[in-house]
Amino acid sequence: MLSKNQLKYVQSLHQKKFRQQHGAFLVEGAKSVQEVLAADFTVELLLATEAFHKENSRLTDRQRTPVEIATVAELERAGTLESNNAAIAVVRTKENRPLVAEPGEIVLVLDDIRDPGNLGTILRIADWYGVRKILCSDTTADVYNPKVISASKGSFTRVAWWYGDIQPVLEAAAGQADFAAYGAFLDGEDVHRLSFGRGGYLIMGNESNGIRPDVGRFVTKRVTIPRFGDAESLNVGIATAVLLDNWRRVLKQ
Repeated sequence: MLSKNQLKYVQSLHQKKFRQQHGAFLVEGAKSVQEVLAADFTVELLLATEAFHKENSRLTDRQRTPVEIATVAELERAGTLESNNAAIAVVRTKENRPLVAEPGEIVLVLDDIRDPGNLGTILRIADWYGVRKILCSDTTADVYNPKVISASKGSFTRVAWWYGDIQPVLEAAAGQADFAAYGAFLDGEDVHRLSFGRGGYLIMGNESNGIRPDVGRFVTKRVTIPRFGDAESLNVGIATAVLLDNWRRVLKQ
């Protein structure tokens, strides 16, 4: 049975200010918890049903993770999911380390992506297309938000991210001879006809306003997804997938 202090601590991590204060975040549900236990994150506490603990004891033994047996009702009270019959992991956040594109590497740049669900989906998409680094503006949704972690379906364990002012990062990178930055714009070049380079930065902008002008000035090639129907716009996660898919397709040719 969970103590009142444990319950209060876990519930506090629903909020960004307490995640920052404690340097910890929540991972919920069987699949995501299994992923984080097998990854290079430090799990400080695992709340799990007896069945989940028995089935995954080799993972908890690997990190010597402290385990508290909990009922399904306790997990649902402590966490953010409406239904959770497996586990909640309290995980340490990672150091915010700078990231840059290596030669031939694709790096995502997220400029003011506000929706946690979109960010989680983008993590999953990046993982699918082998993108291992994401640069996030300070105003992009918190990657440790439970909705982001849940929407990523475990991909957060395989993608690295950095938060900060992305302008000086892009400015420094722009000084390199092989610098390439592709930006998503409505008036850009047709993605189906664009000759992508072997690596570079793909910049995705805010769901409503697009890429900010101060960031857009670093774009070396504006790209768009042509519209054939009547929809007003594409979800930023879907747009990211389409652009990465076309980039990877070009590289395979």
